[in-house]
Amino acid sequence: MRRYESLFIGGEWVPPGSDLAFEVISPHTEDPIARIAAPAPADIDRAVAAARQAFDTGPWPRLDPAERIRIVRDLAGRYEERVEEIAQLVTAEMGAPITFSRSAHARLPGVMMRALADLAAGFPWQESRPGYYGSDIQVRHEPVGVVGAVAPWNMPMLMVVAKLVPALLAGCTVVLKPSPETPLDAYLMAELVADSEIPPGVVSILPGDRDTGRYLVVQPDIDKVSFTGSTAAGREVAAACGAALKRVSLELGGKSAAVVLDDADPAEVAAGIQVAALMNGGQACVAQTRILVPHHRRTEYIDAVAAMVNGLTVGDPADDSTRIGPVVTARQRQRIRDYIQLGTGEGARLITGGHRPPTGLDRGWYVQPTLFTDVESTMRIAREEIFGPVLTVLTYRDLDHAVQLADDTEYGLSGSVWTPDIDRGLAVAHRIRSGTLGINQAYSMDPHAPFGGVKASGIGREFGREGLAGFLDTKSISVAGA
Repeated sequence: MRRYESLFIGGEWVPPGSDLAFEVISPHTEDPIARIAAPAPADIDRAVAAARQAFDTGPWPRLDPAERIRIVRDLAGRYEERVEEIAQLVTAEMGAPITFSRSAHARLPGVMMRALADLAAGFPWQESRPGYYGSDIQVRHEPVGVVGAVAPWNMPMLMVVAKLVPALLAGCTVVLKPSPETPLDAYLMAELVADSEIPPGVVSILPGDRDTGRYLVVQPDIDKVSFTGSTAAGREVAAACGAALKRVSLELGGKSAAVVLDDADPAEVAAGIQVAALMNGGQACVAQTRILVPHHRRTEYIDAVAAMVNGLTVGDPADDSTRIGPVVTARQRQRIRDYIQLGTGEGARLITGGHRPPTGLDRGWYVQPTLFTDVESTMRIAREEIFGPVLTVLTYRDLDHAVQLADDTEYGLSGSVWTPDIDRGLAVAHRIRSGTLGINQAYSMDPHAPFGGVKASGIGREFGREGLAGFLDTKSISVAGA
């Protein structure tokens, strides 16, 4: 049982302003594994005030970018020394299988930190241009200010890094709110920050619930909000930021389509779908949970995917053989079960899985991986983000129909096309309206590539130069007589 009785404000562990606290519950055992002091509004005010002062008068925004890059690279080195500990923490707090925690939850953030530092090293922080009217023009990229960052529970450390590290490289100060379901890895990051050369005031990390997030978003000294979460919550954030004319970036929900072309090998598709659709137990905004297959070969693809789903080991996330662990909360499990029941009621055919807990798992928030066929695009299970291990198969007549089905959603975050003919796959991918796509794979979250969505999947980008630019303002200075 871990206990955090202090709050990380302005780079220091300080006593909370109240006796508020919350517990972190193991999704596997349903027992408490940590007790965390919760921030009151006055604590959030303290954190924002520290960030404001550090930005307005402190050294961090005024350092040469090369010096900030050096400090972030040092932070990455400290992070990499604790990768196994991070993997264990994520598995304990959110139930991710330990193999996935090691390969993705823990390893990828360190890779991202170094890659983002490399991007910053090549970023054009200042350039000169000849002006149209004869004056020389200086174009400078300067930090946007104090950032309020809200990170989700499903990829907790990766999303902490996606917000914290580009903001720091840009010269911003940050108040970060991790999810109450997954505060343990975020507080490990706080320990790393406290031991780093990042100056006082620059970073605060305050895990909390939605009320904590709402209060942070509307705090008047926040200059930019970076939010990852549901589309419904994102609309609230966008409205609040719009009213205050704050900069905002939103990485929201998805209902992505895996478009299987008729020349794709069924076994290879099924193996790829295991990752693309069921990574993290389907608790991923990029999960390809709508599988679009050609009508004339539907049986081959359905049989292959069903065999893959039936072959997955569901169980203790600490076991190396487990491929599907529990979902994050009892509330999330019930939501998924409700959708499974709804799908049956809508007329979809349940091929495997269902709402009953897997055999021998009477404790823990487990859901059997579930596959539906005979799904129509008008059904709610094909339109709404379930955020769990539930797959739907839809059939199409021709490529025009496939693209139509892929785009028949309010979302536009990710997607994939499966075919041995890369040119053909790219031609289809170019027609789909989505922020990211993969060919014969789930979208690869490459740190050099901008990540984000269109339509109800969000505004703005993370990673890549575009992600760094989201934490910068652009200033133009015209110089006469130069």
